[in-house]
Amino acid sequence: MLSKVLVANRGEIAVRIIRTCAEAGVASVAVYSEADEKALHVRLADEAVLLGAASASESYLAIDKIIEAAKSTGAQAVHPGYGFLAENAAFAKAVEDAGLIFIGPPSSAIEVMGSKIAARDLAAKADVPQVPGSQGTIASVADVIAFGDEHGYPVAIKATYGGGGRGMRMVASAADAESAFASAKQESAAAFGRDDVYLERYLSSARHVEVQVFADTHGSAVWIGDRDCSVQRRHQKLIEEAPAPGLSDGLRRAMGEASVRLAQQVGYVGAGTVEFLVEADREAFYFLEMNTRIQVEHPVTEMTLGLDLVAEQLAVAAGEPLSITESGAVPRGHAIEVRVNAEDTRGALFMPSPGPIATVQAPTRAGVRWDGGYESGDEVQPYYDSLVGKLIVWAPTRDRALDRLTLALDELIIDGVPTTVPAARQIIAHKDFRNVAMHTNWLERDIDFASLLPPVEDLSDTDAEDTEEMLPRNEVWVGDRRYVIPFFTPTGPAAAPPVAEPQARRAATGGPRKKRGGGAAASGEAKSPMQGTVAQIDVEVGAQVEAGQVLMVLEAMKMQNPIRAAVTGVVESLHVEVGQVVAAGASLASVVAAGE
Repeated sequence: MLSKVLVANRGEIAVRIIRTCAEAGVASVAVYSEADEKALHVRLADEAVLLGAASASESYLAIDKIIEAAKSTGAQAVHPGYGFLAENAAFAKAVEDAGLIFIGPPSSAIEVMGSKIAARDLAAKADVPQVPGSQGTIASVADVIAFGDEHGYPVAIKATYGGGGRGMRMVASAADAESAFASAKQESAAAFGRDDVYLERYLSSARHVEVQVFADTHGSAVWIGDRDCSVQRRHQKLIEEAPAPGLSDGLRRAMGEASVRLAQQVGYVGAGTVEFLVEADREAFYFLEMNTRIQVEHPVTEMTLGLDLVAEQLAVAAGEPLSITESGAVPRGHAIEVRVNAEDTRGALFMPSPGPIATVQAPTRAGVRWDGGYESGDEVQPYYDSLVGKLIVWAPTRDRALDRLTLALDELIIDGVPTTVPAARQIIAHKDFRNVAMHTNWLERDIDFASLLPPVEDLSDTDAEDTEEMLPRNEVWVGDRRYVIPFFTPTGPAAAPPVAEPQARRAATGGPRKKRGGGAAASGEAKSPMQGTVAQIDVEVGAQVEAGQVLMVLEAMKMQNPIRAAVTGVVESLHVEVGQVVAAGASLASVVAAGE
């Protein structure tokens, strides 16, 4: 077994790995940014090394700094977790070249599976079914239109080196091709450093099912269960469950065997996940991508099969053979996971909402597990993703698991920041989800999700004079309507005393609710609805704009949020520049209304 492991990540997954290391008697080394100096993963690790400033590029994405941290602390191996550098072939190669063990597949496997085009070619060699797609990277809008004419619409434009929905755009018709092509390339470049994109036929009502695979250095490769991840918003998973419900034994086995063939074809080692689009009624499945890392949703597989996948990763990295000797073990019961993010779900806007957490208190009932990255008194930073933790339940049947999850969501206490718990409650109570009638577009296309959640105030129904006396507010656009989201300043109504700082390895405690601050928004003034970074500016001073037109894009917690003009008029001033970090409520631009 390994003696010391550096965990090249933060938040929930870093905490998960560090705790497993402690159980296995393996010393752990945390790395952190200046913003994460007091973070839970830093407090739990045996050692911790500061990497740099809050920006991920200066800390969690700084390969040279992470390698040096591993060497200076005497770590034998590096665990990348998920996100950040977990699927970066150059990072895995740097770890290997430094004489360290990368807890994951060989860099060569990451390189191949990281290119969606190369992955498709490999899947074809392994006889894995695929959705019709372009032959390589596309170069122009004309390629999109030609593909749509041949295979039909809708068409998906996808980032060649991407994943998680970043750089992906759906093209409903030839008329949408130009804007979707430009947008996909731009987001791909921003997220992955390359703007290469390719095409696939878009299956609008398929389910998203993934298969967990594991391989060791002794030639063994197995598939150990599947998961359904169909409930998604903006291509981001919200709820996952195992086993995937409603699949025949034959379909389940065929996907598992195809996954093993793919893993063997690429020379895989460690934990990986092969993702498919599934049309269960047709007994059909199509290769989507392979994630060359541990998945966010791995706990549902652990709970239905009695495994510790992170411990298995450590053992395989140390050269031990797999403890799982056969594929397709029959799962015991049913497990469901809810991702709990620091986001405001009012009006189904899912606005990123970083800030201090007063209280985190997980349910204590049987069959419930909480994998969290924060304790009471910690702060959700605006520089990284918004995941606070994962609530996982197990029960003998899916119906029992859903009932238990309903109670657990009611018992989970996270005070200080809004979370996605209200959205999760509505999803699991919906008859479509209960009846396994969901698919990847279900949440955003087939139901009026906003009507199931608390609303935000519709400014178009409010008298202009009345708004002058309103509380400070954020203004956002959804479709063609403008909404306001009230908030409170630290010195205004409902101000809260400071949240106590957390202590190392202490239990969660209660605390007062603290609401986030900001300032009032003028009718022609665009203000930041959250803390974030200006990713792009789409207008110049003096430009004529229409109400609802995008002025700029703000990136927060890995989400791109368009900032739109509230009125028709002329851009009078721009108060920010690309790359600038802005606070919630900060003035971004001023538009003088037409006629003023």
